[in-house]
Amino acid sequence: MAVRLNPGRATYSDGMSDNQSVGLSADQSVGQSADKTAGQSADKTVGQSADKTAGQATDLLGFDNVLLPVGDLDEAVGFYERLGFPVSARIDEIGLAILKVGKEMPGVLLRVEDEAVRQPPPWASPRVWLEVRDARAAGRALDAAGVKLLAPPFSVATGWTVEVADPWGNVVGFTDYCKRPELARS
Repeated sequence: MAVRLNPGRATYSDGMSDNQSVGLSADQSVGQSADKTAGQSADKTVGQSADKTAGQATDLLGFDNVLLPVGDLDEAVGFYERLGFPVSARIDEIGLAILKVGKEMPGVLLRVEDEAVRQPPPWASPRVWLEVRDARAAGRALDAAGVKLLAPPFSVATGWTVEVADPWGNVVGFTDYCKRPELARS
């Protein structure tokens, strides 16, 4: 695959940029404006000026947990078990289940919320993507387990991704790094 470098982004021969693989349009850039136009400097980050950053105070170390609101804990646990998530803890008294994600301590927390209603996912909804070895194989396995895919597996700059939604509209994606194996977990 050929890579064409442009200031602030890479574009792959399949037409997808690094930015599109993370949900940005081809002409948006991560952490800076696309170019110097209309008096804007390229040193400004999205949503904040370069001179107003939290710096070391927020020293981001990694993810802790991802919380997903659900309407029914039993149904949600069953759905996520079909996706391959093992349950590491369940506390029915407070409507909480903790699901493991690989070897990492952080996990996915399912939390019963009164406001969580059954709904299809809105297109602009947040998405949680998790790395798998082969997203297309994951899509086939999910389909065989009766889990409806939002779309067939689709190509991204780093590999392939397949997405599903739980009954409350929470979107979970499974993505691989077959096109960029040097970025994959081992």
